[in-house]
Amino acid sequence: MAKFYYGGQAVMEGVMMRGRTSAAVAIRKPDQSIYLYEEALNPRLYQNRLFRLPFLRGLLLLWEMLVLGTRLMTMSANIATGAVDPDVQAASAADNAQPGTGSHQFGGEEIVPAPEGIAPPQIGGVALAITLLISLGFAILVFFLAPLFIANFLSSRVGGNGWLNLVIEGAVRLLLLLGYLYLIGRIPDIQRVFGYHGAEHKAINAMEQGDPLDIPHVRGASRVHIRCGTGFLLLVMVVSIFVFAFIVTPSLPLKVLSRIVLVPVVAGIAYELMRLGAAYYRFRIVKWLLAPGLALQGLTTREPDDSMIECAIASLKRVMQRDELIVQSSEESVSDRDGELLRLAYELPPLPERRGSEAEV
Repeated sequence: MAKFYYGGQAVMEGVMMRGRTSAAVAIRKPDQSIYLYEEALNPRLYQNRLFRLPFLRGLLLLWEMLVLGTRLMTMSANIATGAVDPDVQAASAADNAQPGTGSHQFGGEEIVPAPEGIAPPQIGGVALAITLLISLGFAILVFFLAPLFIANFLSSRVGGNGWLNLVIEGAVRLLLLLGYLYLIGRIPDIQRVFGYHGAEHKAINAMEQGDPLDIPHVRGASRVHIRCGTGFLLLVMVVSIFVFAFIVTPSLPLKVLSRIVLVPVVAGIAYELMRLGAAYYRFRIVKWLLAPGLALQGLTTREPDDSMIECAIASLKRVMQRDELIVQSSEESVSDRDGELLRLAYELPPLPERRGSEAEV
């Protein structure tokens, strides 16, 4: 079986982790307990051989960041702010509870798993499609079209050639990304999200180096990770310079169209470069090449507190249990350092089925 890379994403007051077949999100509720929700990944995407091919799997990553991330970010915001209380739904489903669905203690905190088939209201269907179109349109406008217009304006003043236009466009694109990350990092709520981002990295790093998934070991792990989405964004900025260099046309409308149409191509190439970097990171030249992306994570991660680390551990353990990579006893969970599958110590609840509007978007 091909090596699988676990990954995740920080959400509002929580952490989402993605396994082979499911995604789990652990959210800190207003009463400071942890709400744990898990759902099956869409098999038409994640088990499709087509999306395991080089370059196309980068499109799956982009899809995941947009669709799954947006839905679970909405869920986490509703729960973290108290706008939605999942306990109300849990109480109504208590009579149908399955083995393994009861609350349990973890690190001194209560974890309440979602009952089978029950999830707080999430954005989906038409609302999700509109949200994604607005978000994607804003990103393309700011990071792809605005640099093009600025570069054309500046080069017309200095009489630059095609390559100078590309260099100016790439430099403006990079500056816009840095400015955007710096400015949003000044917002208190986003600073907490960046703290959960650091917790996500620490949990993944601890797991990949074979350490137990407990607070002391995870706290000691690095909050910088070579497969971080921040590094992916930086690679997109750099790769776009070379991809757009093939568009040799003086027509501004054609250039605008190319910046929109070629976004998936740029994302696919950037993703493959990120995977290669992770696979060959042991070589010094690769470390040098990836150093800017790792340094950029200083803008998007913060040192997490123990409550943030608990959420990262809870969600990562859940997807690893689903993949039968760890066992959980009443006291601790133990990672399998030898790469062999361990049998589960208890039965996990069945995964809730994806509903039509959410699966189809």
